[in-house]
Amino acid sequence: MAPEATAQVSTDKPNFVILLIDDAAFMDLGVYGGEAATPNIDALARQGVMFTRYYTSPLCAPSRAMLLTGIDNHRTGVATIPEVLPKEHVGKPGYTMRLEPGVETIATRLKPLGYRTLLTGKWHLGSDEGALPSAHGFDRSFALDASGADNWEDKSYMPYYREAPWYEDGEPASLPDDFYSSRFIVDQMIDYLGETDSAQPFLAYLGFQAIHIPVQAPAEITAKYRETYTDGWQALRERRWQRAKEIGLIPANAPLEPLRPGMRAWESLSEDERALYAARMAVNAAMLEAMDLHIGRLVDHLKEQGLYENTVFVITSDNGPEPSRGDNDWRLKLWMRFNGYHLGLDGIGEKGSWGFIGPEWAMAASSPGDLFKFHSSEGGIHVPMIMAGPGIERGIREDAVAQVTDIAPTLLEMAGASGQTAGVPITGRSLVPLLSGAADAIYGPDEPIAMEVSGNSALILGDYKITRNQKPWGDARWRLYNIKTDPGETTDLAAAAPDIMQALLTAYDTYAADMGVLPVPDGYDSQKVLTRNTQMRQLKSYWWIGVIGLGLILVAVWGVWRLGSTLLKSGGH
Repeated sequence: MAPEATAQVSTDKPNFVILLIDDAAFMDLGVYGGEAATPNIDALARQGVMFTRYYTSPLCAPSRAMLLTGIDNHRTGVATIPEVLPKEHVGKPGYTMRLEPGVETIATRLKPLGYRTLLTGKWHLGSDEGALPSAHGFDRSFALDASGADNWEDKSYMPYYREAPWYEDGEPASLPDDFYSSRFIVDQMIDYLGETDSAQPFLAYLGFQAIHIPVQAPAEITAKYRETYTDGWQALRERRWQRAKEIGLIPANAPLEPLRPGMRAWESLSEDERALYAARMAVNAAMLEAMDLHIGRLVDHLKEQGLYENTVFVITSDNGPEPSRGDNDWRLKLWMRFNGYHLGLDGIGEKGSWGFIGPEWAMAASSPGDLFKFHSSEGGIHVPMIMAGPGIERGIREDAVAQVTDIAPTLLEMAGASGQTAGVPITGRSLVPLLSGAADAIYGPDEPIAMEVSGNSALILGDYKITRNQKPWGDARWRLYNIKTDPGETTDLAAAAPDIMQALLTAYDTYAADMGVLPVPDGYDSQKVLTRNTQMRQLKSYWWIGVIGLGLILVAVWGVWRLGSTLLKSGGH
């Protein structure tokens, strides 16, 4: 039997719960037409506003910096992620890979208003001295400062990291033996909430690891989806496209971009390969459902404590779906073998399984958009966003443009914060007029929004968008699309509408100059930079192995030389 609900505390300030999903596509959630069962998120969407034109950045850390500060990523110091930072940008202003002086988080801004500020889950904004959540306004935090980690164990998921860097309140921390990421992130937040005076408003930021690689989920949930994806990625891409038209997310005549050259046809895989890849996507859906289940536990807890009715919920994703594979690089496969991971079908998604979906499933998941994470096509930056709670209209689908930097100023206005502080100015805008029904748009027809991460760039102005995507799936060329009629970015209008193209390029140049965007080196390829940076990290971490190896080689050479000298002397006698 549930505990008896306490009386609702009367306060002028709402509580805030930010639920950040990792790598979710625009249509991944049930309410957006996805296959995974997400009833708790769907219920919040029905009680609030479901955004259909919300944009983020194409990579996790820049999105998180913008969400938590309301400031463009280049002004926060987290212009990209350390893993793909080219050496030409290291240490440059805006590219220090940590929140720079004067950049205030929403937690820092809410504390003077009496808020208790709490964080659990992924941080990925730095762990050097003064870089963790405890130095940026959070009273309590249990934070992962990495792009990801294992979901069942306290260990790294890729060679870039020696271990999973978890910290509690700024100090290194370990995980419980029964750890599963979504459950733990919610459990820890419930524990922190239990320390909060019930009369004190709170900010609760939960950075889930779902559905970042390694994709892992409880076997009993995965079993529900074992037949869902057996017809392959092209079928899923077309099915989501049709579903998007049925529920009005895109126009009825919107075209669909085909799979990119270099992507495999489902029919080209062997029967065993198709079974394995279908199971990988089943785990992906199960990981979403598992996360939603634990979100439901948090919602129930808030209801039991009488806090739910005065809580504003924000649910979104940091970027689009993850295209990386784990089975096409011998170095990664070798690392997995030494670190207790397997890629097989048996026990898939369970402890020791290194799950991924790869570029073809990511392309299918991003439907009706094009491409995925890392890129500024719709599949990389157009993601779900839901807001619900006091002062927010109920059951509304919002088609006005919004972006990730708008969340922080929205919550600050709801909390009664007044104006800018002495720190770096907020660049986003409050969505309160939209959420209350007082306005139809936050950005006028002549006001663009723009974003850039590692040369992957976009600018949206009214119905038009220019985008530039870098290698490995792009060619660094600017293209122009009418994303109202062509949300799948299938027809480049640059040649047909040169005046519009030039106007948007000029607007982008203004944005880049204002925000301090640095151009990427010629031929920039994030995957190649990741490989180089990983090798450098490993060399730094495991230098002693090289020293020992060099020592053994020198000893061996010396031994051969001594043996040769002895034989020569013996021959001389």
